[in-house]
Amino acid sequence: MSAPDAKRIAEAEALLGQVDSAADEYARAGTYFKAATAYRNAKCLDKSKDCFLKAIDCYMNNKSWFHAAKSCEQIILLAKETDTLSEIEEYANRACNLYQQHGSQEAAAAALDKAAKMTESKHPELALEFYKRALAVVLIGDSTHQASEFASKVSRILVKLKKFEEASKALKKEISLNLQTKSYGQVGRLVVALVLVQLALEDFVDAKKSFKKWGNRCDPQEVKTLQTLLQALDDEDAELAAKMLAAPFIRHMDVEYALLSKNIPLPSGIKLEKEGEDNTGSIK
Repeated sequence: MSAPDAKRIAEAEALLGQVDSAADEYARAGTYFKAATAYRNAKCLDKSKDCFLKAIDCYMNNKSWFHAAKSCEQIILLAKETDTLSEIEEYANRACNLYQQHGSQEAAAAALDKAAKMTESKHPELALEFYKRALAVVLIGDSTHQASEFASKVSRILVKLKKFEEASKALKKEISLNLQTKSYGQVGRLVVALVLVQLALEDFVDAKKSFKKWGNRCDPQEVKTLQTLLQALDDEDAELAAKMLAAPFIRHMDVEYALLSKNIPLPSGIKLEKEGEDNTGSIK
């Protein structure tokens, strides 16, 4: 054990020795919290978690919901270090509940957002659930701008997971939220994304309906590309459809939609040529 770690452990133990003499539950909670932090810095994660749990109990006995939630967030950080998914999920949701009990919808959503960012790269399914709940939380608080941000994250992960039917519904919700905030420039790109998702589902009829309903929110380049793409698919012109799907603005959309555009089924049954391959499938 290094000298700094030994010093931190001694600090934590000294703090624990002060718990019984603390003035009240709130003071006891603060002492446990400080001890937990010292243990965490010493890499004694189990002891740190135990102290945070005791801090949560004391804060809750004192009805200090906000500080109890903050302690839950500290346990989430410990769980991240050990990649303990069940605890990330449990304490993220618990922190959200406590923040809401305190009356802070914004902090509740932020806790879920942090947990989602921690898990999104390795565990997108779990991150999706966090983003969905965060969306529901901010809608309770009537924060439409923030809701549109979470809706965007939900849509992107659904596309990444190839849950296209859910993604189609999520994108329609996202369009609705952006229309409410008059973010018309964003709506155009979302219409493109929705059409791509519906084409991935091979639902040509719905793709045309979506374009007809919201296409007036697209900019001229988007309108021309989607019109030509849908007509090419209607005419079973795979070459022209592939050309439209390779349009620069589509390839520069969020990565999930850019990748999706390369895998849209074409009339001939083939898919777009993958980047980095020639027509024979050989790597360039």
